[in-house]
Amino acid sequence: MSDANFSNPLTTGPSRAPARAMLKAVGFSDADLKKPLIGVANTWIEIGPCNYHLRTLALDVKEGIRRAGGTPMEFNTVSISDGITMGTEGMKASLVSREVIADSIELVARGNGFDGLVVLVGCDKTIPGGVMALARLNVPGAILYGGSIAPGQFQGHGVTIQDVFEAVGAHAAGRMSDTDFRTLEDSACPGAGACGGQFTANTMAIVCEALGIAALGSGSVPATDPKKAEVARVVGEQVVKLVTTKTRPRSIITRRAIENAIVVVAATGGSTNAVLHLLAIAKEAGVELSISDFDRISARTPLIADLKPSGRFVASELHAAGGSPLVVKRLIESGAMVGDALTVTGRTLGEEAKTASEAPGQEVVRPVDRPLKPAGGLVILFGNLAPEGAVLKLSGTERALHRGPARVFESEEHAFEAVQRQAIKAGDVIVIRYEGPAGGPGMREMLAVTAAIVGAGLGDSVALLTDGRFSGATRGFTIGHVSPEASRGGPIAAIREGDTIVIDVAKRRLDVDLGAAEIEARLRSWKAPAPRYQTGVMAKYARMVSSASQGAITG
Repeated sequence: MSDANFSNPLTTGPSRAPARAMLKAVGFSDADLKKPLIGVANTWIEIGPCNYHLRTLALDVKEGIRRAGGTPMEFNTVSISDGITMGTEGMKASLVSREVIADSIELVARGNGFDGLVVLVGCDKTIPGGVMALARLNVPGAILYGGSIAPGQFQGHGVTIQDVFEAVGAHAAGRMSDTDFRTLEDSACPGAGACGGQFTANTMAIVCEALGIAALGSGSVPATDPKKAEVARVVGEQVVKLVTTKTRPRSIITRRAIENAIVVVAATGGSTNAVLHLLAIAKEAGVELSISDFDRISARTPLIADLKPSGRFVASELHAAGGSPLVVKRLIESGAMVGDALTVTGRTLGEEAKTASEAPGQEVVRPVDRPLKPAGGLVILFGNLAPEGAVLKLSGTERALHRGPARVFESEEHAFEAVQRQAIKAGDVIVIRYEGPAGGPGMREMLAVTAAIVGAGLGDSVALLTDGRFSGATRGFTIGHVSPEASRGGPIAAIREGDTIVIDVAKRRLDVDLGAAEIEARLRSWKAPAPRYQTGVMAKYARMVSSASQGAITG
């Protein structure tokens, strides 16, 4: 790229001599500062495997930027490991971090006037946080997902972190020995990369590709695959080209692109967290989107990817089968996705998908005319318990109707303890409340509880509903995002122990078997609990955050 006519207000002109002097102190030359300045937003941390390798991957991104005639400037932002914090008070920080990540990238980019951005992402909230920042800033840029971890090996078969969470319940119920429990813990996560199933990280990675804000196929290359380095270099080059062509994120993240993203979540049995994140991304991109759109689109989308947590395979096996390009190619050919949407490569999604190759005999991605299920996994329920909606993922369960007594818990910990002491019985409906965006605050994921339920052998016989949310690794008859949440006087706050809860998937209903007058009377006598945090970022978030039905956003 020629820099003859290129100028950046941060570094151009006599008045910017002080800025240039400081930048020269850290190694930038006059020649560097006359080129497009490309921010490299890195979510690297050495706490957990998901983002651990991004420090090294950033070197390859920067090489690609330089190769294309740009000057990379790397900076870091935060990350919270969902898998590590799950089931603790620390998990409340996870969704809050999505907003902090977006805000911090925005601040550094605005402060330094970058001409373009590459955002390196790994664990769950770094991905939507990065996309939100790109949409908000509308600066030419792209997402690069660090890739999935390899499966661990236990007793001759592949395992993921999901197996460890479920083993907690099995061990507590006496169904797994101490030795096997420890061996599984030691072998489930063999190295760098995000959790291996179609959990939230891999769901959001393929979402980015369907949105076009990441190059198709870039995310499905596993974290430790030697080819990942060249993927990173190419992304660096692509962003310099986006600066040249003045292609901005909002020209890519359109309504059609977002609908494509919802399709790919449904078709792969992806995480319910995608509902929250796509609502937030749409808001940042200025695109109208409602929670009901997910049900409508999922209902017409076949489930074609046989992926964990409800299926058989992990992300590295999807990559070997043909990766995200094969999934997208099938969906475009069937008419479920539109192929003319623009991507960061400068080509359309359909043009990119034509390059897909399929491994002979692969069983991970089914033909559209022989799907695992005729409709995708995302269902939106309404009713007297969820006037604003609630989210159910059907890919992990065959049940369509459940009627049972409420077992009411005011926090995740109380519910987990009840499961561990085997106080939950077949037919029960576990209700966990005051875990919503404001009430938690932070809307914790309930994987510790849901995995313990499965591990205890109750996965096929109980239901769970919460104003919190679920990990992408959750399976079973579990309903989250119940809105309005309990701490803001939602009907879930009125449920009492033993009330009959009715979940009817066919009718898209979530109800308590009470009349409207009784619910209103109970809510009139209800008092909002005191905020769990009085100061700091958690208190600020609780005051500002929207309902889960609107994406739990603070903007």
